[in-house]
Amino acid sequence: MMKHLSTHALAAASAVLLLAGCGATEEQTAPEAVAPVTQQSELLAACQDTEELAEAAEHSCHHAEYGPFESVTAAQFGGPSFVDVSAAHTAYNVTLPAIAYQQWTLGYAGSVIFTPEESTEYAFLTSGYRAVRIVNAATNEEVGQECRYNVPEEVCGSLRTAVTADLEGGIDYRVDFVAVVPQAATFLLIIEEIGHGGH
Repeated sequence: MMKHLSTHALAAASAVLLLAGCGATEEQTAPEAVAPVTQQSELLAACQDTEELAEAAEHSCHHAEYGPFESVTAAQFGGPSFVDVSAAHTAYNVTLPAIAYQQWTLGYAGSVIFTPEESTEYAFLTSGYRAVRIVNAATNEEVGQECRYNVPEEVCGSLRTAVTADLEGGIDYRVDFVAVVPQAATFLLIIEEIGHGGH
């Protein structure tokens, strides 16, 4: 039994490291101040056309500060997810399950489901830097992310980053998040259509 649990813990830890990479070991600033080096963020280009993203971030900032809020605990990474984050104009307080080995917490990882109402480009805005992967829940095919946008402090002090992706309306997407210790298990998530800033 213990060997079986250790195997699962090691497999989960490997998944965290693959998605989130290893951070620097030299002097660091506050944990949320610098994005962790990840395979995906290394390959994901910075957004070039930031005007619509800034508008989406500014609109999302209102929800990040005033709500409506909903707290959810993401499903265990690697398993099925029924945790829905599809309500428009909602700030989700997402808590990721811990990935631990014996008494050590190595990181946090989990999945939520997002079903867009229409086919368009969406921004997944978060209050902290997280590795993000978007997968078609029915086919298990990964959706290519367009770019990463670091939200300027003057646009919104409550949100830090966004990744964008073109999604089809009515399709369930599993959104995987990974955070490596010392990042927090809980973060704010707002999903916004790009170019659709109003209610």
